[in-house]
Amino acid sequence: MPGGGTREDIGRVFSVGFFGATGTVTGSRFLVETGHARLLVDCGLFQGYKQLRLRNWNRPPFDPASLDAVILTHAHLDHSGYLPVLVNDGFKGPVLCTGLTRDLCEILLPDAGRIQEFDAEHANRGGYARHQPAKPLFTERDSLRALRLFETRAFTTGQEIAPDVRLSFHEAGHILGASIVRLETGGQSLTFSGDLGRYNSPVMRPPAHMPDTDYLVVESTYGNAVHPDEDPEAVLERVIRATVQRGGSVIIPSFAVGRAQSLLFHLHRLRKAGRIPEIPIYLDSPMAINATNLFCRQDSGSLLSQDEAREVCAVAQYVSESSESERIVADNQSKIVISASGMATGGRVLNYLKRYAPDPRNTILFAGFQAGGTRGARMVAGVDKIKIHGAWHQVRAEVANLSMLSAHADADEIMRWLSGFSAAPRKTFVVHGEPDASDTLRQRIQEELGWDCIVPEFGETVRLG
Repeated sequence: MPGGGTREDIGRVFSVGFFGATGTVTGSRFLVETGHARLLVDCGLFQGYKQLRLRNWNRPPFDPASLDAVILTHAHLDHSGYLPVLVNDGFKGPVLCTGLTRDLCEILLPDAGRIQEFDAEHANRGGYARHQPAKPLFTERDSLRALRLFETRAFTTGQEIAPDVRLSFHEAGHILGASIVRLETGGQSLTFSGDLGRYNSPVMRPPAHMPDTDYLVVESTYGNAVHPDEDPEAVLERVIRATVQRGGSVIIPSFAVGRAQSLLFHLHRLRKAGRIPEIPIYLDSPMAINATNLFCRQDSGSLLSQDEAREVCAVAQYVSESSESERIVADNQSKIVISASGMATGGRVLNYLKRYAPDPRNTILFAGFQAGGTRGARMVAGVDKIKIHGAWHQVRAEVANLSMLSAHADADEIMRWLSGFSAAPRKTFVVHGEPDASDTLRQRIQEELGWDCIVPEFGETVRLG
């Protein structure tokens, strides 16, 4: 019943439909239908390859108005960014999440709307839009409408959200507010890992132990990889010193939430120890600045005290105004710039790439997973030119990736988390990964744990129970 049948149909099913994050990391959308409710777990944007991004323009295979609630695992746009479209198509709420996830969505969603509007306007002015006129997928105003539907829940506190449907959030450790979602209905349980964090993060707590579940949906972003056992500060020190020595700048495309704050933490430690030159460090992203201010709150959920977090955040000069950003882009002195977006798909970092990527003195330093089809993935793969705002730009700068800084659990860490279950789930679904990553993790789960495990297809609905 993926098309979303009648309200009477709901009383006869318990199922999960996979309408995103299958065969790809992005576009997280899972339709859960119980005896009494129709719920969407995550409501994310597809990112990366064009054929994936085009899915954002298709109407979902269910009626948004028929949904009783949306449940968010966390705030990243591949998990929350489709909400404004869903609301435009008739969804009326509520959106259930943790308080910190709501706070981050209040930063991320309006910014995403502004970027959509800017990109459409820029394409129309530049005359390179494939469709005339280019239109934004959603606007800042659409995002603000969606935010009015948010309702927050505390971690671990179970609460009935529909007749015979109980929801609880548990810490995932991925970013501030990120959660593992557990649903209980009809005496059965269904758990979504969301994006699992690391076990050795210096700033975030590890993912919570989950003792049991009947059905499990688990991510596999790094299902076929183990993060390098390298000290990120040693790599940062080496890259920064080498770049400055040849008169260049280090440009770091960064995810505004989580990664930017982790980078500030390591840069603070390096500067405090005198291991990097005294050159300016800029955080040039209004969204990252707002997220960093949230990180400094007493109730941020990080491992750092409020004083420690404030000291970390003070290592950079914050750049809010676009005029100041333009001045820094044009400044030829050596510097370190952290700017969104993390996969170079949009945002202010594109202005830096246009100017700094053609110069071999500079370094473009990525900091984590690059989804297939993004500029980040192409640059890390070694392309010699990239297209930005309708024009091609040479890539002669050094390009590197701090993959050890990922906020995602790697394959071994995912297996460690899974090993904490006291009994095998009746069925485990592997999602949120490129095809090789998901299938490799499926094989490990089957061979090492002996669990019944599948990789679902896009659009597939599986009846449970």
